[in-house]
Amino acid sequence: MPNMPSANPRPANPLVVAIAYDGLCTFEFGVAVEIFALPRPEMGTDWYRFAVAGIDAGEMRALGGVRIVADGGADLVGQADTVIVPGWRGSEAPVPQALIEALRKANERGARILSICSGVFVLAAAGLLAGKRATTHWRYSDKLTEMYPDITVVPDVLYIDEGNVLTSAGSAAGIDLCLHLVRRDFGTKAANMVARRLVVPPHRDGGQAQYVESSVPEPHERSRLGPLIDRMRANISADYPVAVLAELAGMSERTFLRRFAAATGVTPARWLLSERLSRARTLLEDTAMPIERIAETAGFGAAGTLRHHFRQQFATTPVAYRARFGSTSRSG
Repeated sequence: MPNMPSANPRPANPLVVAIAYDGLCTFEFGVAVEIFALPRPEMGTDWYRFAVAGIDAGEMRALGGVRIVADGGADLVGQADTVIVPGWRGSEAPVPQALIEALRKANERGARILSICSGVFVLAAAGLLAGKRATTHWRYSDKLTEMYPDITVVPDVLYIDEGNVLTSAGSAAGIDLCLHLVRRDFGTKAANMVARRLVVPPHRDGGQAQYVESSVPEPHERSRLGPLIDRMRANISADYPVAVLAELAGMSERTFLRRFAAATGVTPARWLLSERLSRARTLLEDTAMPIERIAETAGFGAAGTLRHHFRQQFATTPVAYRARFGSTSRSG
């Protein structure tokens, strides 16, 4: 499960600014544009606004033969509550001092700073990650550790949320991080709506270890895990001992645990916790069901257990989450 400690209030200023530079990483930049710049009238009037800050003069080249003219320069960073660094020219490419100063000032006034993939090296150069955890593409993890030993590099997650500084793993993990921010700001339903338009899962379990070179489960084993996972989702409140799951999948316990981790990136217990938390959040947002009943329906058994996991994963309580994201609070 990705690191998700925060349930911060949504920003009063909805302006999101993406950094553009000569040699721009087109895919990572496109992720920011797709999620934060695309008009979404169904989301209401307090949805994000978007601008591009160019840190190099004039027309900038992006990968793939694209050229970009930005809305403004580094001064736009000073107007944003959310700043995104979509990749970077290289792990050892120098970061302009003007950008470093702009990011530091934004961080000091409480703006959220996000990096996608190699953009983490820009945040590191600005000193925003000292003493914090961070992630990046698995190919860059060792280099980041070598260059910045004061950063705790976590190589096996899709993203890390350190409050106002957030980092993602390689390329497509930027989608996961940006959806996480939408979820933080507007709730699960809004993030699910955005994910549906993107035709991607609203939340991926596991980490980028799933995508490092490894063996692929045999087709017959994948065909056994798929129906089992569907069954667990359909009856999420049931108990699922590993021995029972392995028997249902027609595997030994050892083989089942290995193949389940290869398919999902996590253990069955962590997968179940993630699914149960997702179910509980949906019920808190969309129903007036009592907390005790939600705990039972989502598979936690008791409200105290639900509260424990909510505090541990989201740094909030079910009651506070419902007050912020529930249908009644939104209509009000």
